[in-house]
Amino acid sequence: MDTAALKQTWALAASLGDEVPLFFYSHLFLSHPELRSMFPVSMATQRDRLVGALGRIVSSVDELDEVTDFIQQLGRDHRRFEVIAAHYNAVGASLLATLKHFLGERWTTEVASDWAEAYGVIATVMVQAAEASEESSPSWWSAEVTSVERRGLDIAVIQVRPEPDLPFLPGQSIAVEVPARPRLWRYLSPANAPRADGTIEFHVQMVPGGQVSSTIVRSLQVGEKIRLGAPVGQELTLDEGERHRDLVMVAGGTGLAPLRAHLERIDHEWQSTGQAPRVQLFHGARLPWSLYENRLLKNLTGRPWFSYTPVVSDDPSYPGEKGWVGDVAANSGPLNGRLALVCGSPEMVRHTVSRLHSAGIAPTDVRFEQFATLDEDSHDLHHHTHDLQPARLPQSEQGDHA
Repeated sequence: MDTAALKQTWALAASLGDEVPLFFYSHLFLSHPELRSMFPVSMATQRDRLVGALGRIVSSVDELDEVTDFIQQLGRDHRRFEVIAAHYNAVGASLLATLKHFLGERWTTEVASDWAEAYGVIATVMVQAAEASEESSPSWWSAEVTSVERRGLDIAVIQVRPEPDLPFLPGQSIAVEVPARPRLWRYLSPANAPRADGTIEFHVQMVPGGQVSSTIVRSLQVGEKIRLGAPVGQELTLDEGERHRDLVMVAGGTGLAPLRAHLERIDHEWQSTGQAPRVQLFHGARLPWSLYENRLLKNLTGRPWFSYTPVVSDDPSYPGEKGWVGDVAANSGPLNGRLALVCGSPEMVRHTVSRLHSAGIAPTDVRFEQFATLDEDSHDLHHHTHDLQPARLPQSEQGDHA
């Protein structure tokens, strides 16, 4: 298999803009009209997400060993759309037809064969992972909304109770679908450690053009039933050997949620064992009233292991730390040897990661997550696309999030 040719031909196709996904979806829905109902009613925000992610994944088949876990996770996660093996065949055929249409004379017998083989490898990994997960977990979880609390102008904190219990790790994310926006899924990070009663807390901030986030913040009601997908993501999870390392956490907006989940886990362990790593948390917001967990975090500073610094960027009258939260974190003192967890908008994350490196934290000790501006659609292959970079390397760039 000529993987260099795969990358070159995909780069050429990707450079052609919106015509490529338009052709792809036209081919897919004309050849398999039964699949149209699996996608959002409006395709406005779908754009090139599916075809773009497919192209990047398949053309990087030579990196499969590095991203097998990621591909398997995609297969398991896509069970919530009731995807079966036949659907992978339909999507693969449309992908190859699209490439043939746009590549012209570059679509040689050899290139066609390589693309078919590479797609088959990726699809098989996803299908096998999905089939294996059928034995231990549902395709999706129904969850009752038990609490909706508006925090400020554009933020809501919601509590839900899945049935059956939905196991997850602090730092992971879960796809959410609300009744008013069918087939539009938004990935949210639980803001709590796993609880005995199985409830999950989400922090939701309205984003520009976000149909799902606006619906959740403005109109989601207690008693409504929402759907949850399987937990995904490894960027902000900690393995057993990392759970006892001293941490510096830097969050922007509701990027606080997965970090707060770790704080809850650490506090539970401290209360039961008396042991906890040192944790410094820096939470940045544009305006003081957007520091929506200020009271809880200030109360937590009574713990001997925890310190908290709120940072405001757009209010010169604010009496505390002002400016970029990454600058404040980097200037807080010696940080070498710490493990850093960073979550927020791409601009905030890029700046923070750079500043933390300059402050002495090794690149391999900076873990980060970034969120997309628009609500995630049902067939975005990965909600925090890292362009198939290893999950803990800081080279990737994603979309924006408040």
